[in-house]
Amino acid sequence: MDSNLFSQKVISFLNSLRIPSLAKGVEVLNPYNNPEIFELCKQFYNQYYGDSNSRTIILGINPGRLGAGLTGIPFTDPIKLKDVCGIDTMLPRKAELSADFIYLMIKAYGGPASFYKNFYFSSVSPLGFTKEGKNLNYYDDKKLTKQLNPFILSSINKQLLFGIDRKTAYCLGASENYKFLSTLNAEHRFFENIIPLAHPRFIMQYKRKNLNKYLDQYIEAFHHS
Repeated sequence: MDSNLFSQKVISFLNSLRIPSLAKGVEVLNPYNNPEIFELCKQFYNQYYGDSNSRTIILGINPGRLGAGLTGIPFTDPIKLKDVCGIDTMLPRKAELSADFIYLMIKAYGGPASFYKNFYFSSVSPLGFTKEGKNLNYYDDKKLTKQLNPFILSSINKQLLFGIDRKTAYCLGASENYKFLSTLNAEHRFFENIIPLAHPRFIMQYKRKNLNKYLDQYIEAFHHS
């Protein structure tokens, strides 16, 4: 395969992701160590990113157990991977709230092919975490955040080399995630501008009655990138 393709750069990056031992009780979600999951990721990225186009990055917080922590693909649960993206999987058909919102948005945008042609999903920390069996955000524990800082910095820099448009990045999570990413960006100047958007899980869990308003906000923001 052509190593200049966006897809190959992503696949190589995912295959290299490692985090040293963390604080006691914190487990790393690294689905890319599973050959079957990694094969799904290769299918997905070769299908939607098999070109050398530049894309705008959208950064979530970190993968959760039922989304990217399971499938290896940000904001994509097993149901969306099979039913919407057309990639067959034997993973349990579990839905994730964030994926539910994101794929409603992608449908409104014009579908996966149109969306992924222009955008690339990742996370501030591209690997996720659990503690006592529950999702843990990288910013929930100050010690964890400090430990992860070199990993986060390295991960962003590596992804910029994929062909990321550095004019604008979108941050999913308008509070702690945006605050952390903005501070990092002020020091390292990854992007000229970072636009915060409400996190999909927050919308689906607390603002579902305003779902259409948030979908419109996302679509309007992305059409101006």
